[in-house]
Amino acid sequence: MQIFRPGINFDFVGKRYIAFAISGISILVTIVLLAWRGGPNYGVDFTGGVVIQVKMEKKHTPSEVREALRGTVLEDSMIQEFGESDAFEYLIRLTNPDIGKAGLGDKAQQALSEKLGEKADIRQVEMVGPQVGKELRDKALYAIFYAMLMMAVYISGRFEHKWLMSILMAGSLILATSAASMFGAGVTWLIVIALIVSIALCWFMKLKYALGAIVSLIHDVFVTVGAFALTDREISLTIVAALLTIVGYSLNDKIVVFDRIRENLDRSRKAPFLETINVSINETLSRTVLTGTTTLIVLIVLLIFGGPVIHDFAFALLVGIITGTYSSIYVASPVLLLWEGKNLTAGKTKKG
Repeated sequence: MQIFRPGINFDFVGKRYIAFAISGISILVTIVLLAWRGGPNYGVDFTGGVVIQVKMEKKHTPSEVREALRGTVLEDSMIQEFGESDAFEYLIRLTNPDIGKAGLGDKAQQALSEKLGEKADIRQVEMVGPQVGKELRDKALYAIFYAMLMMAVYISGRFEHKWLMSILMAGSLILATSAASMFGAGVTWLIVIALIVSIALCWFMKLKYALGAIVSLIHDVFVTVGAFALTDREISLTIVAALLTIVGYSLNDKIVVFDRIRENLDRSRKAPFLETINVSINETLSRTVLTGTTTLIVLIVLLIFGGPVIHDFAFALLVGIITGTYSSIYVASPVLLLWEGKNLTAGKTKKG
């Protein structure tokens, strides 16, 4: 199905510097937000502690709920509205690792009912130990990193037939992270080091398609995390699943564009490389719009009617799909132009 007429030629690559500025500002805002908040707003899955979900009969501000809990073991809790605005549900999150789960629901119910003068319905009480939370957080970070790495290895072999180079890159990354861990680097720093090493290796080994994929996937994950920081949403195991889904979807979109670029390079050896990339993006535009639109319709429905449990998951995917489609056009493809330097009209890129 063709949405756009054949031969259409939007100048996407010509607007790459504007797109770079937008991406740069988005990433900068994310860094500032994360630094200001002291990192992502991890949920109880990762921090450990107790979460109590309570439903009230009337709407209250988080400060009113916190004031009602004053004088109990829950007075230092973080209060967050949960679900729709007319649901009157709240999350009471306590990160004290020494507190026990037993009786907390009853204490919260009694305090809220007495102070607010209405029935408080305790929906659930969930507890995660601090050690378990730390292990889950580390495993989640590793899962996202290794997913991106393995996809970069696949792209290098798939598009550039450099499986050996890809394997060497993976081995080098293992050595780099092992050396960093010997100096006591935490998981977050290990992943940062590994990503920097990955980008450097892709550059020196001339794995241009892998470089474009890694840079754009980092961009997609980073912007999605920034959207969560901006809206003060929690990062939980469910959101990690959403991030991994975003990585897979985004990479699939990039593979389609990369495949068309490679076909057009083989077909038109004398055409300027910039022109070839732009034509390839335009030729895959109908497919991109169709796939993205149908996915977004489902996500919008989930966001509106899916309920509070799946709300953050749908929000993450909504942001990620939009960002992933954008990065396929304005991040991954323009990265290939870096290999041309000043010779953008020199024709086809050198192989290898």
